[in-house]
Amino acid sequence: MDRKETGDLGENFTAAYLEKNGYKILKRNFRVKGGEIDIISEKDGVIAFTEVKTRAPAPLVNGFEAVTKAKQKRIIRASELYSMRFPHDLQPRFDEAWVTMSDGRVLEIQYIENAFDASE
Repeated sequence: MDRKETGDLGENFTAAYLEKNGYKILKRNFRVKGGEIDIISEKDGVIAFTEVKTRAPAPLVNGFEAVTKAKQKRIIRASELYSMRFPHDLQPRFDEAWVTMSDGRVLEIQYIENAFDASE
């Protein structure tokens, strides 16, 4: 299984996790020049922009550490462009999901709401 397939599986699992927890998926893989948002979802007046990282067990860099300040800025900018293209009255939030996989099977998901914000 290559990196793209592994990443797609992690994103699919995260989208299913969100739906199971009452979120409505609005968009997946929203791309703009200079950035991408893996999953955009909505629940209880909040629009969640979620970055998904899929890793093998015990990686050198965990999924949360892989979302650097530069990556956060790109996600925030992409969220601004999304909100301009698709106006809404929802409160934005930036979440991260770390999916652990082995041999094509999901072992665990860790989901962090408000992993970072646009104030920095």
